Amino acid sequence: MISISEWQKIGVGTTGFGIFFILFGILLYFDSVLLAFGNRHKLKGTSFFLGGVVIVLLRWPLLGMLLETYGFLSLFKGFFPVVFGFLGNASDIPFLSVLFRRLQGTSSMV
Repeated sequence: MISISEWQKIGVGTTGFGIFFILFGILLYFDSVLLAFGNRHKLKGTSFFLGGVVIVLLRWPLLGMLLETYGFLSLFKGFFPVVFGFLGNASDIPFLSVLFRRLQGTSSMV
């Protein structure tokens, strides 16, 4: 019989919990009712994105990637102002302002 230490038992237990919650999350993610509620107003962007994936798999990569890009932009167009607003104010955050100042002075080309 293999001897298992207490730390290994804890590791196996937390790994088991992690696998359970990942599988549970995947099951809930693929629930048709949740998908319908969460994606009904973004049907156009989703269909363009998934259609682009199908077109890429059918060996039309340029057209497929263009469709995927349009679908991605259509899906996340409401999120872009938030990202750009955060990036505009990122220099006011104490840790990031120090990082930006250090990166600003470093311009080395390899």
